[in-house]
Amino acid sequence: MGTQGGVGQAIQLRQQSDVLPKNDDKTIIVFSGDFDKVMAAFVIANGALAMGKHVTMFFTFWGLNAIRKSQPVSVHKKVLEKMFGWMMPRGSKRLKLSQMNMMGMGTKLMRKVMADKNINSLEELIGQARKQGVRILACQMSMDAMGIRREELLDDIEVAGVGTFLAASEKGNMTLFI
Repeated sequence: MGTQGGVGQAIQLRQQSDVLPKNDDKTIIVFSGDFDKVMAAFVIANGALAMGKHVTMFFTFWGLNAIRKSQPVSVHKKVLEKMFGWMMPRGSKRLKLSQMNMMGMGTKLMRKVMADKNINSLEELIGQARKQGVRILACQMSMDAMGIRREELLDDIEVAGVGTFLAASEKGNMTLFI
């Protein structure tokens, strides 16, 4: 009898879930700081936004470099944090290709080809996503580990922990790790 009741209850719950609205938000973890991978993340985010989906992007570790301001910001840092800052690219214009970078020439060639073919630049894609309401989260733990301060990030970025990202992903039906 106990098993039969469990099966009946499971069927009833499944039928109820079929009539409940589906969560179809999209979440993207941007771990990479490679130009082409960040570009892909923003192409996907803008595509989902155009379809009327809510999009949350969670930038962690090297991905944080894409949402840093391009100009240096005067903030107090310890020596190791300053070293990290000097070694990492500051902003999307300084990101490198993951393949065929060729000391920066590959990235310049890619940007030229994109411009010649009227493909939006990474900076335009970031701007479009921000304007359309993408929720951009910067991982607090990664910022702490890498010595990145809130003031160094683009203005409308939300600093959050992994719990905030996980809560956003609960509302979605897709999470990408880029």
